[in-house]
Amino acid sequence: MTTATARLLPRARRFLRRRTRVLLLLAGWSLLESAHTFLGGYGLAKALDQGFLAGHTGVGLAWLGVTALAVVVGGLAGRGVFRGLADLVEPLRDSLIRQVVSRSLTQAVAHPARAADSAVVSRLTNQTEIARDSFAGLVLVARSFVFTAAGAVLGLLSLAPQLLLIVVPPLAAGLLLFLATLRPMAARQRAFLQADEDLSTQFGAVAEGLRDVVACGAQQQTAARAYGLIEDEARAARQLARWAAVRCLALGLAGQLPILLLLVSAPWLLRQGLTPGVVLGALAYLTQSLLPALHTLMNALGSAGTRLVVVLDRLTNGPDSGPGPDPDPESTTVPHPKTTIAPDPETTIAPDPESTTAPDPTTPQDPAPLVPVPPGGPGVHLRAVTFAYGPAAQPVLHDLDLTVEPGEHLVVVGPSGIGKSTLTALVAGLLAPGHGEIRVAGRPVRARSGPDPSLLRVLIPQQAYVFSGTLRENLLYLCPDGASASALEASSDAVGLDPLVRRLGGLDAPLDPGVLSQGERQLIALGRAHLSPAPLVLLDEATCHLDPAAEMRAERAFAERPGTLIVVAHRITSARRADRILVLDGVRATCGTHDELLERSALYRDLAGSWQPDALPAPEAPEAPECAERISAKSRYLS
Repeated sequence: MTTATARLLPRARRFLRRRTRVLLLLAGWSLLESAHTFLGGYGLAKALDQGFLAGHTGVGLAWLGVTALAVVVGGLAGRGVFRGLADLVEPLRDSLIRQVVSRSLTQAVAHPARAADSAVVSRLTNQTEIARDSFAGLVLVARSFVFTAAGAVLGLLSLAPQLLLIVVPPLAAGLLLFLATLRPMAARQRAFLQADEDLSTQFGAVAEGLRDVVACGAQQQTAARAYGLIEDEARAARQLARWAAVRCLALGLAGQLPILLLLVSAPWLLRQGLTPGVVLGALAYLTQSLLPALHTLMNALGSAGTRLVVVLDRLTNGPDSGPGPDPDPESTTVPHPKTTIAPDPETTIAPDPESTTAPDPTTPQDPAPLVPVPPGGPGVHLRAVTFAYGPAAQPVLHDLDLTVEPGEHLVVVGPSGIGKSTLTALVAGLLAPGHGEIRVAGRPVRARSGPDPSLLRVLIPQQAYVFSGTLRENLLYLCPDGASASALEASSDAVGLDPLVRRLGGLDAPLDPGVLSQGERQLIALGRAHLSPAPLVLLDEATCHLDPAAEMRAERAFAERPGTLIVVAHRITSARRADRILVLDGVRATCGTHDELLERSALYRDLAGSWQPDALPAPEAPEAPECAERISAKSRYLS
């Protein structure tokens, strides 16, 4: 008995005891349905020996008529069998769904910061249906075999007891071989289901972490992991198929050999005084009743039985209870940024942004060619940029012209869905414009030759990217050549990360992304971006989970950091701290300082009025250069 079976037996007994009445009704209908089994061989033998072979045609027809009537009665009883089966199977499925949902909600409440379990979709849909169908098939087949075997054995005994000496040995040998395959098949079935869950979890993580990993250039390694999981599932399926072939051998031994032995020994049986009707009746028991029922039972136990045990164990005890290795949700390997290629969203597959293993920052890397950058930081130039999410879709950005000078601090504001994140994705190279040109430091943002333009920029989205490992490894992730201890401390202090560093136990303390709050993840991502050598920083609501004081400290740190800064803001104080503010209003884009926009933009006045004033006063905005010469915006947006 396997460990999983031992765990399930007490629950199975309780489940069946609560449904004793249903089981008794099912047994009664099954007994009535299988009455034709006994008459199938016995009636045929009597029809031959006492009827046709004896010259009494009427007697033979009468026996055949009785046999046919039993078949009709059995067919009518099948309706009651399936009604009882439904009363037994549907409560099982409902119970399993309740358990899966309850456990998932409990885990979500207990660990609100942890990413949602993508494998629950497989459990609620695929695995619960596997359990339901497998249980229904097993009940249907098991009760059919029990009553069919009882009728066939009783019929063989009533005809001639010596027939059992020919039929039972090969049947027993086939059954023993078949039983020997159950345990390894259960293990292979468990491995297949585990591979299926791993693949489901990975693809769920891909959808959530696509933008982060593309921004970090991890698409090739992530695609390789996804393909590896696909190959793991295919390998598990092939191993399961090999044991299914052994099961087929057992079926042949138990199913075909008894018929062959009966035919070979027929002359000897006739010499022993058995009549032709008895031999033909025994053959009918084998071919029409016993062996088909045995084949069905062995097929059901070999496939549905092992699936049912494995799936029930996983659904009721959780995926961690199985003996096989379980997927480590934080064990994906992430490449060092130094070895990445230019992002290509058309061919990118991304891993879970919370479930990756840190790269080794001490590993020597070949220096990558750098794009020449002005001392103050790279300039950003958009010329007649148009972008739409589909050939027939309304453009989100239309003929947008924008220049961000080297070292400038620009804040982008506008209603939700107006195109702010689309703009940062275009500047980061994650999206390609349908028309127009985007340049950073004078080079196309998606250049496919020459120095890698992705080394110039770092994008921090709203969903911060944190992987398992140490805090130091997380902060050094975007530093191809490493960083000094003083630089680490300076960046940590600048963005306000020091209290979290002390709470976690220092820079070299292990980091579990699942126990961090959204704000703590954002602080780590901000510290990583501040420490990185990238001269262009794009913050897409990267401080939305911080309080106003922490947000002001982080934005001041980036404003004082050498380089160019573009921020998508959600608070008025963020806009007032910028050199310039770009307002996307759905008709056109307007640029200027806070005071200028209060006069020139009705939308900005509305936004400034609807934003809640923060307790902390905004610092006096530095004098901004004239923007009339640097931006001409002709915009249409899809809100």
